[in-house]
Amino acid sequence: MTKLSSFDSDKNMGEAWYAYAGPENDVVLSTRISLRRNLENYAFPNAFKFDDAERIQALVLDSFSKIPQAEQYSTMAVKNLEGLGQRILMERGIIHGSIMSEPMASLFIRSDGKLSGTVNVGDHVRLVSFVSGFNLQESFSLAKDLDDALQEHLQFSCDLDFGYLTANIFESGSGMKMSVLLHLPSVYAAGLLDKVFKEILANNLAISGFYGGGREDGSSLGSYYVLSSNNSLQGSEQTQIEEFSLYVNQLIDLERKLRKKLTENEPTRLRDSIYRALATVKFARYISANEAIDLISRIKWGANLGILSGINDADLLALLFRTQTAHLQYILQTSSIKYEKDVRTDEQKIERLRSLLIQEAASKIQLIT
Repeated sequence: MTKLSSFDSDKNMGEAWYAYAGPENDVVLSTRISLRRNLENYAFPNAFKFDDAERIQALVLDSFSKIPQAEQYSTMAVKNLEGLGQRILMERGIIHGSIMSEPMASLFIRSDGKLSGTVNVGDHVRLVSFVSGFNLQESFSLAKDLDDALQEHLQFSCDLDFGYLTANIFESGSGMKMSVLLHLPSVYAAGLLDKVFKEILANNLAISGFYGGGREDGSSLGSYYVLSSNNSLQGSEQTQIEEFSLYVNQLIDLERKLRKKLTENEPTRLRDSIYRALATVKFARYISANEAIDLISRIKWGANLGILSGINDADLLALLFRTQTAHLQYILQTSSIKYEKDVRTDEQKIERLRSLLIQEAASKIQLIT
């Protein structure tokens, strides 16, 4: 098992999970499952005493050296993680900003990024699995296999009737939280976001913008949204997966139906939006981070609408991650790319590099008339 004090991007992460195609990739970009676990006979992190945090960290990280294929995992103390590494891991959804305030927090990551997690953040252990597309079963199996391997060496707090005990009562029971990253440009274009959001809340689910309120109306930049489960108390893992799947499938059907309806009723408006995005992608010399999210979204929408060919959903998902600022900063620091003589500042170089990456990915795109 490799111990890292800093993060070395794709060099240490291997081929990332988002480089591969997945089921229903036109609407669901990725699936994430998290399992919350806590060690028997220790207080939750918010009530730690004396050296509890240090002892739990030692026990958990030591257990990783004993599991099958331990060499695939890297571990690191959050306090030793340098700034660029922090930002890259946040861009990949592996950590969030508040983790930096946890002095005894640690991370573990498998080389492909499909499995990762934290120690002493909210719960003693949080296992997280990522897969491309909509595949709750595969994501759960990945996390559960790691959970089972760790339980060969750790005693997690569990009640036969109540289930796993967690710091948040609503995350007890199965201890599982599910989420999917959705692309819903047709729902947005049809003006149905508010209605869909109300239905989601009524079904005890949560939805939020993946890139925050990026538009003037408060909707998410690029129409990327994260749909999450809220409660793991009732039912088995399989029951919870089936119930969550039903609602995700409804959203998939809705986006596809609206896509078809918009194509039939507003083809000129759609083509204008897609053509403008393609023209910018092909000829822009500088592209900002927010502009890239919007452009990739519209190119993806155009491909899914049947307006564009020559690029697929997996390529666009990978591009969404690889054009984030911290990833480009890493390339800037570790490569010897030559820029035009008037591209001088780091900000200019990052925006120029972003445009080059997007143009390369879009080089084979053709219009379907």
